[in-house]
This record gives sequence, structure tokens and C-alpha cells, in this order.
Amino acid sequence: MSRFAPATIAVLGAGSWGTALGLLLCRNGHQVRLWSHDAAQIDALQRDGENRQFLPGFPLPPQLMPTLSLDEALAGATECVLVVPSHAFRHVLSQLPSRLPEHSGIAWATKGFDPTTGQLLHAVAHEVLGVARQLAVISGPSFALEVARGLPTAVTVAANHPEFAGRLAQLLHSERFRAYTSSDIIGVEVSGAAKNVLAIATGIADGLGFGANTRAALITRGLAELSRLGTALGGRAETFTGLAGMGDLVLTCTDNQSRNRRLGLALARGLSVTTALAEIGQEVEGVVTALSVQALAAALGIDMPISEQVYRVLYAQVSPEQATAALLEREPKPELG
Repeated sequence: MSRFAPATIAVLGAGSWGTALGLLLCRNGHQVRLWSHDAAQIDALQRDGENRQFLPGFPLPPQLMPTLSLDEALAGATECVLVVPSHAFRHVLSQLPSRLPEHSGIAWATKGFDPTTGQLLHAVAHEVLGVARQLAVISGPSFALEVARGLPTAVTVAANHPEFAGRLAQLLHSERFRAYTSSDIIGVEVSGAAKNVLAIATGIADGLGFGANTRAALITRGLAELSRLGTALGGRAETFTGLAGMGDLVLTCTDNQSRNRRLGLALARGLSVTTALAEIGQEVEGVVTALSVQALAAALGIDMPISEQVYRVLYAQVSPEQATAALLEREPKPELG
């Protein structure tokens, strides 16, 4: 239970992760307003008393109110948490300044880059909200289903003001959910975004039957890629070995609850990207993130061969087998340095 007095929290985005965070906050004694732009979805939540589309089997408690109205969601809210896809982040964020006092902090559990500009999401927030606003990102190895079930989970809350990070961590923290604080927003954001691309790679490799050795190699070398990109963008090296970095990477690459891993498995079966995405039926952030990672790596001169091959499979009509061969045919080089 949070040590803070009960709060009213707006959770914007009623997918599986937004719903799971809403359930967690309610269990911690808070009031939650769960917003979606989709009228049919809100009708279903109110009618069914659970999120049968994205997180079935978990009754919505009385203190969780689904709503279609942003005004209703934000009225009196002490905190606002965005849990929308990266492509919707800027649009939803732009609707908040007129509805929230300047002293109200804004957090997000979205993992990705802005697909139009390639910016990290805190940079989008600075553009839309100004640099004085308290901002935070919530990230780490956390599948929605397991959080909804109350299984032990740990995440990182990185904020531009330590007091805001501490408050969010306490609101989330419980006997089964540990929230650690950080000031490295960039490192946490890069980790949460780039690991999705690497999870597609491990899904492809496992789908092709390459085994545990290959999976371990991809995760380890993937972490090196993620760290190179993150430090080049201003993140701290130690962040990439923590929960938001290595922790989330291992989770996403090794468990089939990961949509990105499932996409890789489907591509290895010979499905097209379009067909695989339709089969999964939910947002797969690694697809759009692969574009941003490829562009950033090229602009910064960073070697990211695994991420590059995922990009080629998704966008350059390269088969999973051809992409794998291209990785294996690379010249030997020192592992470190």
C-alpha cells in the first residue's frame, strides 16, 4: 500500500498495460479514471466490468471508472499517466495543457520513439508542455497479465524532478510491485524502445530453430547495441544493465507474452508482416521503432547489425533466413571496445 494519501489518477489508454496499471493503483487504494478515445471500448468496459478485449478475467473495481471524456478523466487528477501507442503520444499529449494545472506532473508508460520525428518521448513532451513541467517515464520488465495477477514485479520510474519520481514510485509501490527511481530519462526511454526491435530478432531466431545458444548471443549482443545507442543519445551506461535495460530486454526476448517476440516467431513461419500483425491483433511497437532506430544509428554512425537486419526483414523484403546469414557472415571483431 502506498504511504501517500489516496490519490485520483488519470490513466490515458485502456489497452492491456493501461488496464493493468489501473488495477494496481486501485489495489493501492487510489481512484483511477481509465480513458480511451474508443467509444465502443468504453461501452464494453462499462457493460462487462472487465477489459475482455485486452485483459480478460480481471474485474474492474468500483474505484476504477472508464471514461470517454478527457475532461472527466483529468478533472481533479493529481497525476496523469499516458499508456498509449507511440504514434498517438504527441496527439494525446497536446490535449493536456489546457486541462491540467501547470504544477501537475505527467508520466508515461509508452515505449517507443515519435514515429514522425524520431524523437524520444521526453523531447516531444518538452515541445508540447514546456521544459518546466514535471515529467517521468515508467519502464521495466513488466507484462500486463502478471501485474494484473499481482505477481512480483519491479520497474524503474525515471523523472526530471526527484520528488516526482519518488511520488510516482510510492503510488505504484506495493508488497508485490517494486518501483525504483532514476534521473536517467533518456537511458530508460532508449532501453524500453530499442529492446522491442531486438525481441523481434530473438523471435525470428527461435522460430528458425536456432536454439538457446543463439538466443543468448542475440540478447547479449543486442544489449551492446542498445547501450551504444543509448549512451550516444545521452543515457548513462549503468542504466542499460538495470531493470529498464537488461531486465526488460531479457523479458521481452524470452517469453511469448511479448508481442514483439511473437511477431518474430510469425515471420520465421513465413508470414508477411501484415498477416503477422493481424494475427497478433494488438500494437507491436518494435515495427515502427525499427525505423527510428535505423535512422538514428545511421545518423550517429553507430554499428547496430542486429537491429539493421530486423529493419531489413520488416521493410526491405529480406527473408529471415537471409537476415540471419548476413549476421553470421560478418567479419570477426573484438567483443568489447
